[in-house]
Amino acid sequence: MSDTSRQETRTYGNWRKPTSPGLGRLGFAGTAAGIVGLLFMIIVSMFSFKAALVVGGLIALALSPLVFRDKHGRNGLKWIVARMAWAQGKAQGQHLYRSGPLGRIPMGTCKLPGLLATSALYEAHDAYGRPFAIVTTPSTNHHTIVLTCSADGASLVDVEQVDVWVAYWGLWLSQIGHEPGIVAASVTIESAPDTGERLRSELEFSLHPDAPPLAKQVLQEVTEVYGRGSAQVTTRVALTYSGAARATRAKRTAQEMAVDLGMRLPGLCNSLQMTGAGPARPMTGPEMTQMVRIAYDPTVAPFIERVDATARGDLRWDDAGPTATQEGWGYYRHDSAFSVTWAMSEAPRGEVYSSVLSRLVAPHPDIMRKRVTLLYRPHNPAAAAHLVERDRKDAIFKARQSKRGNARDSVAVQAAEQAAREEATGAGLVRFAMLITATVQEAEDVRLAASAIDNLTASSRILVRRVYGSQASAFAAALPLGLVLPQHLKVPQSVQEAM
Repeated sequence: MSDTSRQETRTYGNWRKPTSPGLGRLGFAGTAAGIVGLLFMIIVSMFSFKAALVVGGLIALALSPLVFRDKHGRNGLKWIVARMAWAQGKAQGQHLYRSGPLGRIPMGTCKLPGLLATSALYEAHDAYGRPFAIVTTPSTNHHTIVLTCSADGASLVDVEQVDVWVAYWGLWLSQIGHEPGIVAASVTIESAPDTGERLRSELEFSLHPDAPPLAKQVLQEVTEVYGRGSAQVTTRVALTYSGAARATRAKRTAQEMAVDLGMRLPGLCNSLQMTGAGPARPMTGPEMTQMVRIAYDPTVAPFIERVDATARGDLRWDDAGPTATQEGWGYYRHDSAFSVTWAMSEAPRGEVYSSVLSRLVAPHPDIMRKRVTLLYRPHNPAAAAHLVERDRKDAIFKARQSKRGNARDSVAVQAAEQAAREEATGAGLVRFAMLITATVQEAEDVRLAASAIDNLTASSRILVRRVYGSQASAFAAALPLGLVLPQHLKVPQSVQEAM
């Protein structure tokens, strides 16, 4: 085969982390504070030189936490604030949660803890008459619908077909930026041990009473053997919309959002099929409740799958939460399991192949349940044009600070300029992040699961850090329930990015 006819393997990349313009390692906030402090020191020096030296020392001491950064880009001030917030919350008992008949929740229910405490579940029907559920978060006025997909997977699939899927996935992400009122989207791939109850119920339903004894014996062995050691992988896509007023309309309620989203659901489901996600359908209320209940207490999964559909519908949203949780500095204990959540701090550098996350999302024998969630926040075309131009100017400003050329700064400038050119030709702009949650049954297995995650992320060329001090919130955000973490921060994200 000649070189001209040989098809090159397609690679992907050109993502970059937004940077804050500033001098050296100081961000915009640190640079502005340093300039103000310098001016104040000059004024003080007019009256007393010694007092000016003292003021200069205090300013340097105050700015020193902003200079020192770890490998994840977090400066000392963020570490200090995180430690203080954790100590204050622990002193007030916010790391503990007790519900149920003997708990502190009104009416003896088992409501969801933390950021999901005020969430509510509503059910409606889409344009095709299919039932679907809407999860509403009153604190942010967000409404989330979840689509469950039957992904085909990349096994025994041509590379050309995978490239087509990736291209359509990029197109789908670009299109949701034009969706009216959309705030965020997420994709959750969860791997868990198969309980074998689905196989058992299917074989019992298919077995004829007059079947030969040998056939019954074979099916019995299949039920006992094949249900062990197998894994169940589920894919869910969550779309979060804002209920804020548009134009002259007033703030929309959950019922109004249900009518609006019900008309869009068929088109959203159909557009996902071209991305390799397979047939997509909206999740119903009972399915959402069961998913959350199993996430907080994995031991109930066999019992939920064993009962019939009628009994499953009796589980209410107010009873889907855990009975007891305890948040540690680096772990989260909920009912019968222990979980640890990591956040991606740096995407893979350079170019990667489409299979870069294959090992990370695949089942692992050392982790009972693993949840990998990709979080997206699309920008509308007007905001995207402003952001890419600002990022390009910030990258050029940072590259010009050093007299000698810096390779990393040069690459950042090239990536920013390419992003600006692609956006000008019609490409979308999306902010993305990743949360990885590993759940085990015993506390002794937490270290083994952490070691497995370190190996998997290294093979995927991503840098992750454990979400210290915020394990409960990160666990909830990794669920496909539409939590947008920047909307729940006490310190706005724009201020944090300026540090």
